[in-house]
Amino acid sequence: MSDPHANSFDVLILGGGSGGYAAAFRAAQLGLSVALVEKDKLGGTCLHRGCIPTKALLHAGEVADAAREAEQFGVQATFSGVDMKAVNAYKDGVVTKLYKGLQGLAKARKVQLIEGEGRLVAADAVEVGGTRYTAKNIVLATGSYSKTLPGLVVDGERVITSEHALGLDHVPASAVVLGGGVIGCEFASAWKSFGVDVTIVEALPRLLAVEDEASSKALERAFRKRGIAFKVGKPFEGVERTDSGVKVSIQGGDTIEAELLLVAVGRGPTTANLGYEEQGVKMERGFVLTDERLRTSVPNVYAVGDIVPGVQLAHRGFQQGIFVAEEIAGLHPQVIDEAGIPRVTYSEPEVASVGLNESKARELHGDKIETVQYDLTGNGKSQILKTAGFVKLVRVQDGPVVGVHMVGSRVSELIGEAQLIYNWEAFPGDVAPLVHMHPTQNEALGEAHLALAGKPLHVH
Repeated sequence: MSDPHANSFDVLILGGGSGGYAAAFRAAQLGLSVALVEKDKLGGTCLHRGCIPTKALLHAGEVADAAREAEQFGVQATFSGVDMKAVNAYKDGVVTKLYKGLQGLAKARKVQLIEGEGRLVAADAVEVGGTRYTAKNIVLATGSYSKTLPGLVVDGERVITSEHALGLDHVPASAVVLGGGVIGCEFASAWKSFGVDVTIVEALPRLLAVEDEASSKALERAFRKRGIAFKVGKPFEGVERTDSGVKVSIQGGDTIEAELLLVAVGRGPTTANLGYEEQGVKMERGFVLTDERLRTSVPNVYAVGDIVPGVQLAHRGFQQGIFVAEEIAGLHPQVIDEAGIPRVTYSEPEVASVGLNESKARELHGDKIETVQYDLTGNGKSQILKTAGFVKLVRVQDGPVVGVHMVGSRVSELIGEAQLIYNWEAFPGDVAPLVHMHPTQNEALGEAHLALAGKPLHVH
């Protein structure tokens, strides 16, 4: 006789991306029986079509820039070009290695992988390829897709998304990047390093509009210096195919011709036709609405990752997945503070932040806000690297630091300490006595806190 419980689990997760597999692994660690439904590959967008491959491209661009600029460090080197097929082999090798590791972890933790597209058919059931699976708890983690604009058709050849861009087998001569957010700025940066003539078109008044205004302005200055063109406050109006590529029209009558148009206008939630609304899950503009404990409107159905309104970041998905697994197991985990999730744009220079920007802080606290901006010209390691930028702190008067904002090469590696400062509600005087290694860029965080505590060192 067949086992009547073979298709029944404590936890069933719909989607094997960052949030989904994190929930699966943590739930399995806690002794729960777990099934994970995934129609593509374990790891989802982040591993296969997002975070990891784009950062590999950016690193290849960094190497190309290092070869071009070697002479300023007294090193004789020759840059003869970029072999895109070899770059892709390097990128794909990184992804493959991580994917194999992930598959090994799933097997070791005895997570049952169910291949196919799942659909929620009851509050406690998912159907995959005609087979019904039931669970005491269901986690929705179906991720996101690259959006486009109404009437803008993506053909995958001349008008492309980031997924297509990651598979290009040649370096385009020129490109228009539609969207000056994280994805747009990262591709513009990588492509410029590869020798592409790049123009960013952004409807909002500045690049990286969600970041602190000082960070946006610093990135814009750096991009101008690098020769990356951008037009802000200029909404897209249309695109025509030409013999050599595309002609893009923007507000004001300007047109830009290029080989490619990269559409980087954000990501939408993958929730359509999956049965969510039919089963009573409350939605808004395609997103799944949850409370602070990531519970949906249906009992014992949770949601994590990009389908939940908020910043669409893999590490947010990881943490939400772990949180939900612990919530299901009865551990009552601490609620995640969305403002305490670190954010990085891996362009050159990098832009990193955690907490509130100055504008938001003033909106919440009025005139009781103090800021300090420590310029990296006073930081020895940054001068060795020949990078410009700053560390900016935002604090409440006589209170904790509520925002950390950084611009410069490699500042993503400083965000770990910055998020501790924010999430532990540290005062400038708590951080100032901590001894920061010299010479490191990390010292810049220490110097900024010294200045905000009223005892600046390498600051005029």
